[in-house]
Amino acid sequence: MSKGELPETVLQFGAGRFLRSFVDRFIQQANDSGQGVGRIVVVQRSADSRADSLHAQDDGFTVLVRGYEQGELIERREKVHSISRSIVAADDWREVLRVAVASELKYIVSNATEAGYQIDPTDRLTSHPPVSLPGKLTQVLWVRFNHSLRGVTILPCELIERNADKLRALVLEQASIWALPAEFTEWVTTECLWLNNLVDCIVTGPPADHPLATKDSLLTCAEPYALWAIEKPANREALLFAHPAIQLVDDLSVCYLRKVRILNGLHSAMVAKFRHQGFVTVQDVLRDAQATRWIRDLLYEEIVPAIAYRVPGVAAFADDTFDRLRNPHQQHKLADIALNHADKVRVRLQSTHEEYVQLFGKSPVRLAEVIAARV
Repeated sequence: MSKGELPETVLQFGAGRFLRSFVDRFIQQANDSGQGVGRIVVVQRSADSRADSLHAQDDGFTVLVRGYEQGELIERREKVHSISRSIVAADDWREVLRVAVASELKYIVSNATEAGYQIDPTDRLTSHPPVSLPGKLTQVLWVRFNHSLRGVTILPCELIERNADKLRALVLEQASIWALPAEFTEWVTTECLWLNNLVDCIVTGPPADHPLATKDSLLTCAEPYALWAIEKPANREALLFAHPAIQLVDDLSVCYLRKVRILNGLHSAMVAKFRHQGFVTVQDVLRDAQATRWIRDLLYEEIVPAIAYRVPGVAAFADDTFDRLRNPHQQHKLADIALNHADKVRVRLQSTHEEYVQLFGKSPVRLAEVIAARV
């Protein structure tokens, strides 16, 4: 099948650069390999320049893959045209619900950040659209259930431990608030496949001086490293497409701990410690000898000791992470990392601080400093 002939099988809440450079790129690669995964319908909360670009760029967008791959510094341009269209929820929620009842729909993907996992008390079953992600998803599943259609596979990409379990619980809570029947909650629980997963790939905006920057308003930059770890569901098969980045694992907790506490923890620590000092990017921080020494001490003297007892190979992962952060092609802006900073600190740094205190009976100085910092 050509791109235009592939059915719309994916409903994706969000069109930020991460989903486009990660999920949408992987689906493109799977389609190119002949797997025929399908095309993606993107749902955006409101109209903006990104929505305009998705409509205007019929030939898709480019992801620059830049960094070290097998010891070599590489740049690879990967064209992505797996997105069939973008729907602005505030303008055309009815069209989103029409996609929800398509028989071809197989997957629902989201990336609402940590802040998106909450019920909005103003949401109603008749809201067009609901404000919250749980409200939107509950409506989508409700109309699908009412059309007697099969369940879908739900892959929430938020960096939240047990993300699918928590999103399912929110949908069931929303269903209870809306007094939806027990048959629906049973269908949500048994017919839909909720896959806990962890995404790991550093994605940034493109360098302003890149020759494609003026031609492709959706241009993004991703490191060569990519991992999509998906926990195997109990007593069911995860029906997914094949991709080198996808790993089905028995226990996601180790992958989550090392990624969120080390890679993401260092990112948020840099925001708290160095953004007010005038540093603009992660790479700016790591080009400064004194700042680099502070980050290394935080990593190896406080973060690694706090989680080493339950993360095998944590020191090697820390070494690899430090190399990834130093990627000269990545211009990862501290201002971007600072989005929803308070929520990120709680998950990425506060938890590590608490474990350190429990293990060693004292407060780790650097962790305490970045937790207390005002951003």
